[in-house]
Amino acid sequence: MHPDAVPPASGRRTLAGDRREGWKAVPSVRDFLERLRPSGTPGTAALSAVPADRVAELSAELEAVLAQVADAQAEAAEIRRAAAVEAERRRDAGLARARSVVDEARRSAEAERRQAAASAQSQAAADIRHSVEAAHRQAAAVAALARSREPGLVARVVTLARAEVDTILDGPP
Repeated sequence: MHPDAVPPASGRRTLAGDRREGWKAVPSVRDFLERLRPSGTPGTAALSAVPADRVAELSAELEAVLAQVADAQAEAAEIRRAAAVEAERRRDAGLARARSVVDEARRSAEAERRQAAASAQSQAAADIRHSVEAAHRQAAAVAALARSREPGLVARVVTLARAEVDTILDGPP
């Protein structure tokens, strides 16, 4: 594409400062005729007029728009600042809530540990009671067995003792 050409089917004009590739400021017919407008009354030759400065005119037109953009940017900056403050507030509230939940969990865990310890102690005490009762029953059973065997064992010891005494008394001649 030739550097002075405007892309076809575009019809779009740009400012002279536009540097997009393939674009060049193309003045309208009105702009061209405006430059040829007489600057003074007909008659004697006067100093030549200064051509119209469309860039300055367009810049002046854009100042109001750019001022609004600046206002919008300032408003966006304020919204971002307010959002950052709100985010900080929510983060702090979340941290406080998390600390509260952790503290409650610790208290709850301590209560659960105490309850579990008490339950284990009561279970251990019950197991000890059952073991002691079983030991008492076993001891009673051994005592009953010993009482039931005692007369037979005493009779046997007496018989063995008499036999030994008879052996000693009859002794060797």
